[in-house]
Amino acid sequence: MKNISLLAALVLFAACKEESKTREPITVNYPTTKKVDTVDNYFGTEVPDPYRWLEDDRSEETEAWVKKQNTVTFGYLEKIPFREDLKNRLEKLWNYEKVGSPFKEGDYTYYYKNNGLQNQYVVYRKKDNGEEEVFLDPNTFSEDGTTSLMGLSFTKDGSKAAYLISEGGSDWRKGIVMDTETMEIVEDTLVDIKFSGISWKGNEGFYYSSYDKPEGSELSAKTDQHKLYYHKLGTPQSEDKIIFGGTPEEKHRYVGGSVSEDQKYLFITASISTSGNKLFMMDLSKENPELVTILDDTDSDTYPIENEGSKLYLVTDRDAPNKKVVTVDASNPTPDNWKDLIPETENVLTAGTGGGYFFAEYMVDAISKVLQYDYDGNLIREVKLPGVGSAGGFGGKKEDKEFYFSFTNYNTPGSLYKYDVETGEYEQYWKPQIDFNPDDYESKQVFYNSKDGTKVPMIITYKKGTELNGKNPTILYGYGGFNVSLTPSFSIVNAVWMEQGGVYAVPNLRGGGEYGKKWHDAGTKLQKQNVFDDFIAAAEYLIDNKYTSKEYLAIRGGSNGGLLVGATMTQRPDLMQVALPAVGVMDMLRYHTFTAGAGWAYDYGTSEDNEEMFNYIKAYSPVHNVKEGTTYPATLVTTGDHDDRVVPAHSFKFAAELQEKQAGDQPTLIRIETNAGHGAGTPVSKTIEQYADIFGFTFYNMGYDELPNQAVLKEFKD
Repeated sequence: MKNISLLAALVLFAACKEESKTREPITVNYPTTKKVDTVDNYFGTEVPDPYRWLEDDRSEETEAWVKKQNTVTFGYLEKIPFREDLKNRLEKLWNYEKVGSPFKEGDYTYYYKNNGLQNQYVVYRKKDNGEEEVFLDPNTFSEDGTTSLMGLSFTKDGSKAAYLISEGGSDWRKGIVMDTETMEIVEDTLVDIKFSGISWKGNEGFYYSSYDKPEGSELSAKTDQHKLYYHKLGTPQSEDKIIFGGTPEEKHRYVGGSVSEDQKYLFITASISTSGNKLFMMDLSKENPELVTILDDTDSDTYPIENEGSKLYLVTDRDAPNKKVVTVDASNPTPDNWKDLIPETENVLTAGTGGGYFFAEYMVDAISKVLQYDYDGNLIREVKLPGVGSAGGFGGKKEDKEFYFSFTNYNTPGSLYKYDVETGEYEQYWKPQIDFNPDDYESKQVFYNSKDGTKVPMIITYKKGTELNGKNPTILYGYGGFNVSLTPSFSIVNAVWMEQGGVYAVPNLRGGGEYGKKWHDAGTKLQKQNVFDDFIAAAEYLIDNKYTSKEYLAIRGGSNGGLLVGATMTQRPDLMQVALPAVGVMDMLRYHTFTAGAGWAYDYGTSEDNEEMFNYIKAYSPVHNVKEGTTYPATLVTTGDHDDRVVPAHSFKFAAELQEKQAGDQPTLIRIETNAGHGAGTPVSKTIEQYADIFGFTFYNMGYDELPNQAVLKEFKD
């Protein structure tokens, strides 16, 4: 056990303060974490795993460890003098009405809305010029708000709806069917649905996907054979028919099914990893439809977005790393018959349909550009967006004459616009009334060179008039994986950070999808180090250009971004003052043995692939690169005890390694949210508390005894 206290004599640079000040240290007495003699052998190399026992999420011993760690962590956080101020400001800023894009189902228009501080969004509806009424209120699903609505699907005529719920943030879902007119439950409850939507076939039933419940812990045991089922209303779930995935030949880790808007076809995707899929179809107009292969390899990401009779429209990156739209007839749908409709460009395409048109959204250096095409591939117009940022929601049903899109950027809260598909004109439908003035802030896109000379874009957002003196508290946020693109969007928590004079910087690292498949692949497997190098170079850019300095820099990321933070802080612990890894993939030698982790192998490879891959992964795996006698930044690891995507054992092991080996005085704590998962569906109340702790920990360990802009909080408090 180590007894570690913060150094008392820290030089403070808080606003309105000119002289240094000594503060009382916060003493941290870490719980003892026992070690076991578990050793794995990889290609002749023995690798100890002393904290293997923490992988057992059902053991009383692990539960006791979690409680002890939380006692220490919350004991520390409670002593931060401005923690409550941050919580109050987050709560006040969060407390404004939020509305999702309306959508038409049957005779009703539905929309999600939150009156401000509700733990979960409520689904409302109304008829034309009718009264608004509550359709589904997830806040009534559980007393503490931890049961969330995670999917809602309507029949084509809107008469029935099926919705999915998650309990405690788990990826395992339950399904419930309603009659939309009476709002009475028709069927309650389907269980064990996972990584799935619901797609209706007429009014008689629907398709969904799941795994067999694993032996052992349902939160951590491996699941790798996904199956597509058909559920017929009025029959027990035990009689649901397996449509695809039930045989050894059809074994895939991810299987999905979707019915075309005209109800003619069932399309089935099958993947062994998070990138690349096979594609099949069934003609539902036939009595006993056969499975027809469209694509029998996983060398591309290909999916249908529309059909007109037997003419199929597919989006694909096959022979087109930035994606394109192709057409093919269902009678002979294999790739050699595909014809380009919207060809590949130098920018990455995301395609949607609505009102009888295609909408092609392109990322131009991570900024949205939207073009409208007809079904023959003719360009109708470029949609002139409200500003520079991210647009979303361009799409709807074929008969829609108008639909709604959203627009946001890092300093502009998201607004909704009603779009006329024929004229291309739009008007603002809804604008948030938020206690935040976007005009006081600015975003700047810069390009910097990574270690190997690759040019990487980064958007830096901060209050206008910020002096570049190296003393600005800065959060560098990244992800860098799984073809995920980080495009500009507003965040309440980041607004609170920037109110306090904070800088928020987001680089578009390799491994993401901002520049297509080549950019993604450049951050995978034996090129994963590129992602960490890009992130390190972003930090160096911010320091070199006086946005911040080592003493005022925090790095943050979640999931794959948690891995990013863990790898960066172990490779360059000298670079930052604070590290904030959330729900991270930290044990890279064993990640593929938990839940659906093996499906991430496209990005990571696995330690079992070959000796070269093992050595490469071990060289950056955060758990295996915490070194005795090294001074690491102040670290707050965050995770949820019900995270069944990136199991919390990753974070448990990493925190244990840091607590044992930290040579400096900086705290290394772990905050474990109970009855919470990977993040989706987390109640607003828990989110506010979590970020008050994260920002409080960050500011305090940058040397602040009061917030940099305490006057702002006083102004809003008064």
